[in-house]
Amino acid sequence: MKRGFYTIMAAQFFSSLADNALFVAAVELLRADGAAEWQRAALVPMFALFYVILAPWVGAFADSQPKGRVMFISNAIKIVGCLAMLFGGHPLLAYAVVGLGAAAYSPAKYGILTELLPPSQLVKANGWIEGLTIGSIILGVLLGGQLLGTRLSSYLLAFDLPGIETSIDTAPEAAIASLIIVYGIAAAFNLRIPHTGVQMRPLPRNQLALLPDFWRCNTRLWRDRLGQISLATTTLFWGVSGNMRYIVLAWAAAALHFSTTQAASLVGVVAIGTAVGAVLASMRVRLDRATRVMPLGVLMGALLVVMVFVQSLWLAVPLLILMGALGGYIVVPMNALLQHRGHNLMGAGRSIAVQNFNEQACILGLGALYSASTGAGLSAFGAIALFGALVVVFMLVIQLWHRYNLRHHTAQVEHLLDVARRDPGH
Repeated sequence: MKRGFYTIMAAQFFSSLADNALFVAAVELLRADGAAEWQRAALVPMFALFYVILAPWVGAFADSQPKGRVMFISNAIKIVGCLAMLFGGHPLLAYAVVGLGAAAYSPAKYGILTELLPPSQLVKANGWIEGLTIGSIILGVLLGGQLLGTRLSSYLLAFDLPGIETSIDTAPEAAIASLIIVYGIAAAFNLRIPHTGVQMRPLPRNQLALLPDFWRCNTRLWRDRLGQISLATTTLFWGVSGNMRYIVLAWAAAALHFSTTQAASLVGVVAIGTAVGAVLASMRVRLDRATRVMPLGVLMGALLVVMVFVQSLWLAVPLLILMGALGGYIVVPMNALLQHRGHNLMGAGRSIAVQNFNEQACILGLGALYSASTGAGLSAFGAIALFGALVVVFMLVIQLWHRYNLRHHTAQVEHLLDVARRDPGH
């Protein structure tokens, strides 16, 4: 791997660490303020909001200038969202601002991989990035939980800056203030990311012209025989897993009577499994064989349904690890295949923006459904069973779709796979 790849990894680690710790702190902030359950569940779709709204622009923005600079600006926006959360902004709206920063960050984070590395290293690079991201999720949710705990929060609340009076008086507020420093560390690494030498694509003077361009890119990826399968799979995976972060917290509270600090550790348990699966996939799955992992998605959905009947921590932990491992093993090769096809069809930044639009639209839709269902009285058990059933049904549909392509468009699919196979690094 090139040296710049490790700088990208460091920047991604700290940014993702803060993102996941902030989610736990935001949940507890709303809980401490007496917000309804549906508002806490709404944090997930609010984070996804700007991914969907700004999808036509963020990819083009990422392609218009060095991606290290784009990532720096994105982390600065996240800091603004944290400050708004601390000083009077509604937590849901402030968290949406953090989501705005994340929406701008993602096309640059993944797009720079296709600029910096050859196709033969994409699966391996995605495995490392996803494994590191999952590691940051584990540590992030644990960090968020610990920052809310009595020992750390009392220390943070006792810390005063000479001559400065703040309104930070609760454990969630102290946690959020601490995470601003973590975002600052990530921004410092962003400034060290090297230029890749890839020619920038300037933004058009008429920004509305990006709407039909984005729609053409979206349509082109969905019509591609491999792009549509990998996009459908990653969209479903992230749509469900994005909402599972909160559902696991709610399930742990209902089934195991855990506090937010205790329940956060179970989110980390899922992430441990995902990291293992991601690393295994990066070692074992070649780009031209990425579609062979799809049947594992059906098993992952079935295990989600089984979770409804689990009432013991000793049963829950191995089950959550296994579900995470299956997810990691599926998403890494499919994500690499999607990046490969997108980069060839339309450019890295636009491709990732299309991917984010579809995945975050799924997170937004499923999150809104869960939040509304919670308001109507749906339990965490019902939500997990519903999500598991969705995974099983849609993974079966995607597999049938791929088999249809193989039967009716064999020459085209084999040609696309051959393009990936031809790289001597595979």
